[in-house]
Amino acid sequence: MQPAEARYNKNSLLLALRRYSLAVSDMEQTILLPSLLRDLPSDELWDCDAAEETCRDLYDNYLMLKAIRNAAESGLIPLDDHKAKSNSALSKTLEPLLDADPEALFRFHLKGLFSVLGDLTKKSQSLTEKYMDIIGVAN
Repeated sequence: MQPAEARYNKNSLLLALRRYSLAVSDMEQTILLPSLLRDLPSDELWDCDAAEETCRDLYDNYLMLKAIRNAAESGLIPLDDHKAKSNSALSKTLEPLLDADPEALFRFHLKGLFSVLGDLTKKSQSLTEKYMDIIGVAN
């Protein structure tokens, strides 16, 4: 019998999603007391919101990573995301892409999905490692 990852091509989107989902599941199983992450600032730039110029704490990152995983697995997009698509400023910046070859557009978005899923996987693993450091367990 083949392991689950062997069934997918190594560059499969399903495999990338599975890796992210497993990283978040591992994070959930490891982080037994998420409240320990409250008020602990993250040292990574991806946590900072440019508009508010505030950085999230590790607890907010934990909740965000879980929420993204749940949305990706359920396939449900919040209603607010549909409203964001109608933003005219965003539409104007995307106009050159919309006129592109459909295959090129598909490859562009697929590459972006791989990049985002890879980054989220690394962030989930990093948060798990930080929690282990906080509680004093060597990994």
